[in-house]
Amino acid sequence: MKNCIKTSVLLVFSCACIIAKAQQNIQFTQYIFNSMSVNPAYTGYKEEWFGQLGLRSQWVGLAGAPETGTVSIDGILDPVSKRHGIGLQVATDRLGPQSATSAYANYAFRLRLNDEDTQRLSFGLGAGVTQYSLDGTMLDPNDVADQVVPPGRISNWVPDIRFGVYYYNPRWYVGASVMDLLSGDQSNNIFRWDNTSTDNIRRRRHMYFIGGALIGFDSGLKLRPSVLVKEDFKGPTSVDVNAMFIFDNRFWIGGGWRTGVTVFRKDFARFTGNRLSKQNSVSAIAQLYVTSALRIGYSYDYILSQLSSVQNGSHEVSLGITFGGRSNRLLSPRFF
Repeated sequence: MKNCIKTSVLLVFSCACIIAKAQQNIQFTQYIFNSMSVNPAYTGYKEEWFGQLGLRSQWVGLAGAPETGTVSIDGILDPVSKRHGIGLQVATDRLGPQSATSAYANYAFRLRLNDEDTQRLSFGLGAGVTQYSLDGTMLDPNDVADQVVPPGRISNWVPDIRFGVYYYNPRWYVGASVMDLLSGDQSNNIFRWDNTSTDNIRRRRHMYFIGGALIGFDSGLKLRPSVLVKEDFKGPTSVDVNAMFIFDNRFWIGGGWRTGVTVFRKDFARFTGNRLSKQNSVSAIAQLYVTSALRIGYSYDYILSQLSSVQNGSHEVSLGITFGGRSNRLLSPRFF
């Protein structure tokens, strides 16, 4: 009975992604500490070599729930003019019998807009590849000869290009990016293991919009509100709204709210009658700079939908470190 329940949960997750054509890209609550994961033009923003490790366990207590890990590094090639940023991202994501491992190389061309060098406009390009895998042995169909279920583990490689634009000054920032430029409109399936498989998991093109500001108070306390909009033109538009308080430039604490909004009528409404729940989650987020070069972040997401009764929330931990030679020029504090 327990195995049947697990299998049913995995199948429900997989079918929901296929039928509703939901967003498939990896989601990190702590993108606000390093936005390179959603915009390649952010590469090199910190103007120092920066490495980050992120681990996310989603819907804890639910069999087959997503588990994600990522490691990234980025910096600048020219410490004086700081016009060329480069970075590398590696991520792995598992959802029941599905898994994806990706690697991207990012480049950002950073235009200096004023003499004080407090404003930059960046154009970013990322190129990479993702290996998608499906383990048929984790599924337990009633009909062992069911051709819809692969007999073992299958996988395929899918290339991708992403593009982004990012602007910042000491008070606010804004950016936009497009992911899955090569794979978003592909007619072939990621998986095809027999002649009857004609509609399986497909990647979707995604667009991201990010924006935020920094508000200072006389006491030295700072407030950093931000927003992230995710659009795949198939499922509901997703919006993240966050606000972080910054104490002494070292300790950050705040929260976020993730929900869906209806921007225009999409394909999923024809199948669901537009009855998909827009409630998603609320988050508590904290970050501490242990030293000027080392920071630790933690976040907890509480699910607001009916899924909350069968799981224990989502945990995310991140570790960031600045390393390498310091620039001869004085850097402004990096809050974005």
